[in-house]
Parts: sequence; C-alpha cells; structure tokens
Amino acid sequence: MGAMSDKSYQNRFSQVAGGYALYRPRYPRELIDYLAGVTTQHETVWDCACGSGQLSVPLAERFARVIATDASAEQLAQAEAHPRVEYRKATAEASGLPDMSVDLITVAQAAHWFDRARFYEEVRRVGRRGAVVALICYGVHSVDDAVDPIVRAFYGVSLAPYWGPERVHVEEGYRRFDFPFDEFAAPPMELSASWNLSQLIGYIETWSAVWAMVQDRGRSTLDDLREALSRTWGSAETVRTIRWPLRMRIGRVLNRNRSAPC
Repeated sequence: MGAMSDKSYQNRFSQVAGGYALYRPRYPRELIDYLAGVTTQHETVWDCACGSGQLSVPLAERFARVIATDASAEQLAQAEAHPRVEYRKATAEASGLPDMSVDLITVAQAAHWFDRARFYEEVRRVGRRGAVVALICYGVHSVDDAVDPIVRAFYGVSLAPYWGPERVHVEEGYRRFDFPFDEFAAPPMELSASWNLSQLIGYIETWSAVWAMVQDRGRSTLDDLREALSRTWGSAETVRTIRWPLRMRIGRVLNRNRSAPC
C-alpha cells in the first residue's frame, strides 16, 4: 500500500491537533520501562511523528535526551514541554539528525502513514549499532459490553468509507509490515485511561476517519453516536475505564554496512 503524502498527512492531523493533545491516551510506564530495558545506551531517543508528545515526555523520564519530530507544526505547537524533550518539525523520511546518533527510535500510532522504505533507510542512518527501533500501535478501545457494540458499529460501518487503506495495518498490529531489523518479541501490554463520556467522544473525534467524514457530511453522524452513547453511559460525568491493546514490532539496527563506534 502506498503511504499518505506529506501534505495529506499534515492536513488531517493539523486539524485535530488540539484534540490530540487533550484526548489521546498516554503510554504506560510499563512500556517505557520495557523500552529502556532493551536499549543498551540511554543517551538519545528519536521519537518520530511525536504528535503532541504523548510518548516523548514519558520517554524523557528514562533517557537523557528525546528529539521529538513531527511533520505538523500545529501538533508541535500543542506539545507538552519537558526539559529533556526537543521538538522539531521534520518528516519521518528526513529527520535532519546526524548519522549514528540515537539509541532508540520510536514511532507511536503513525508508522502506517510513512513511506516505510525511506523511513527504514533513515533509521539505519541515524541509529547507532545495536540501536532499538519500535513501531507501536493500538487498535479499537474497549469499555464494556454495552458501550463497545455502539462504538464498533460506528467504527466499522459509519466510518468504513472514510478509513484510509493504511488503517488495516493498525488493525493487524503491523504484522504484515516488512521489518528489516533484528526483530524480537515484545510482551503483551495495554493502554488504559479513566474517562467520562465527553473525554471518550473527544478521543473519537481525533480519529482520521472522523475528520474525513465531517469534511464530507458534517457532524450529524457524530451527534448520533453521542446520543446513542449517552443512553448507555448514564450520567455524562460517570468515569469508566477505557482499554486499548498495545502492539509492537521491535528490533535492533545492525548497520551492517557502516562502521559504528562501540
């Protein structure tokens, strides 16, 4: 499948930058500890397609420096500040980083948009020998037996014409991706959040297919979803636990054709 153009990618995610910062879930400490545990050096991370820093900031608790890049200036403008995180505007395929300069490359919920062949070349260029590269994604969330069928019908029926072909890779946990690195298995993990109904709707509104649907048809279908969920949720202020399965392709950059410092 072809990758989305830089312009199209920026348009989709620039439009929802504020919602991203407010409503995208944070990655668990378990993931950060795991990534730190499999990385031999902890000097520099490249967090690619960082959005508003949902993974960048937690990574800074275990690494000395996080260089967080995104193609969208609007996303970066919403990013959470941290003294060890440096945000830069750059694409996945042209980071601007020096050769063999990073110990860990992370991509959270974005690798399906990339020109992967060019991105992988960039990973090989900037990664030190033995650097770890992790492509992380999460699928459709789960709440309970009453809420889930409503959201899944919206996801799979109402939004079906608006999901890009890249979405199938997320649903499959990136299993069909080519991944030309020294791969190893990651343990199962999940994201979780405690949200009220407005927070859940705010998160759903950040989906790329919702953005496309609203451009095409307006907000009526989204309003119908809110009404259906309201009947099931109870009080709008009721807080429920939201869970997402977390999946990952992870491996080491061998840089076989380069001589790297030890």
